Amino acid sequence: MMETRNSAYMDEIRRLFDTAPFIRDLGLELVAISPGRCETMLPLTTRHLQQDGVVHAGVLATMADHTAGTAGASLIAAGDHVLTAEFKINLLRAARGARLHCIGTVLKTGRRLIVAESEVFDGDPGSAKLVAKATVTLAVMTQPSAETSGMGAGASQPDTKE
Repeated sequence: MMETRNSAYMDEIRRLFDTAPFIRDLGLELVAISPGRCETMLPLTTRHLQQDGVVHAGVLATMADHTAGTAGASLIAAGDHVLTAEFKINLLRAARGARLHCIGTVLKTGRRLIVAESEVFDGDPGSAKLVAKATVTLAVMTQPSAETSGMGAGASQPDTKE
């Protein structure tokens, strides 16, 4: 079992699911978490399907990415966060059924990069079939302080209008 650098990592994990609008809209649910490992589940509805009635590849990719990212986030220090730097997904077969299940596992941790993998299964746990496998590289990002980001007292906000 891997060791976390944040004894309150569950607060960060809850934030990853509770405050990510796209993940909430998709309906992705956290099933289990431990340092370096994450399991998620997605009850499928017609909105998750593509035109031929199978689960859209974007749904599989999002589930694989977020689950791997959450596994990585369970290991980092308080105040840090992870951001996907690269991922590759193999779509192994068309996904069907009432739900998807995903297991994300950290393979290697470093100071600035974490490599994880995810496996996505369709169907019930006893008869589930592997439908996708992803390898995800996560960048460990440190939240800049107000002083180091140039946004301290008296600093002006960047102009985002074009």
